[in-house]
Amino acid sequence: MSDTDMPLERLLEHLQRLAMKSLSLWDIPDGARVRLINVSENATYLVEANGGFKAILRVHRENYHSQRAIECELAWLEAIDRDSVVDTHRAQRGCNGSVIQRCGIEGLEAERYLVLFSFLDGDAPDEAGDMTRGFEELGRIAARCHDHVLAWRKPDDFERLIWDADAVFGATPTWGNWRDGPGVTAQMLAVLERVERKVCERLDAFGKVPERFNLIHADMRLANLLVGQGKTRLIDFDDCGYGWFLYDFAAAISFIEDDPRIPQLKAAWLRGYRSVRTLSADEEAELDTFVMLRRMALLAWIGSHIEAPEPEALAPDFAANTAKLGRTYLERMDECAPASSAAS
Repeated sequence: MSDTDMPLERLLEHLQRLAMKSLSLWDIPDGARVRLINVSENATYLVEANGGFKAILRVHRENYHSQRAIECELAWLEAIDRDSVVDTHRAQRGCNGSVIQRCGIEGLEAERYLVLFSFLDGDAPDEAGDMTRGFEELGRIAARCHDHVLAWRKPDDFERLIWDADAVFGATPTWGNWRDGPGVTAQMLAVLERVERKVCERLDAFGKVPERFNLIHADMRLANLLVGQGKTRLIDFDDCGYGWFLYDFAAAISFIEDDPRIPQLKAAWLRGYRSVRTLSADEEAELDTFVMLRRMALLAWIGSHIEAPEPEALAPDFAANTAKLGRTYLERMDECAPASSAAS
């Protein structure tokens, strides 16, 4: 049985043993223990030991990123830290001097890549309360990251995922086909097919000039901010790749696109972004297209990850609410000319 076909509960038992076994690859105090804190594309563990030692261990999903792609993510993290763009976690070198380790265990078909990150104090902003301040900070951080990648000379053979229309709607979509999402009825399918065509049409007009389409975090949500000790830190660059800068706003409202507070949160994000970097009115008008692109990708993600707790909890109404958002989007876009592909 391949790892991808294995029931999640059984897979996590193996990954827990793998995580414990891998600790010897770094200079970690004896008696360290691991605790699973998140499972999505990867399994993420808190590593703790006596004397106050803490670190974050990421066990990479099988066949999601190549070693070169992980190296490129870590290169950007290092550059962001060096250039003081935003505080973030640092990858720790193993006993062999490498920041990327490999480890296998009986019960898993293949070895996994692993990265150990420094532990950062702080808590994610409370999403149950007023989120406007957090979204303004997300906008500022996004703009700083976007400015940085335009000036940063990327390493040769730079390899990361590409978050464009083909990644969502193409023949081999990264997270699967949205049509396989749970609860997609024939009526919803008809609406969402129209949404797909409209999104592709507008993205084609919007274009991919580097000032609009470049390296992005691609998952810049409040859940990936840590606030504490007077600092705000950005974590979890695992999905970073080439995409439209405005996709970072769409990612910020992942799973809450139908929340009535979205207009206020959008205004806060734009206010933060424009305090750092110019954003044209034409670009702002296209934000809804990126929201629908992301929402369709998430519908596919839920379908292809349904065994995990978060997708399972989101599944019941997600397709119906996506179709509802899609109808509103189509009505709005029918009245709005697509943005020019010229750089802002």
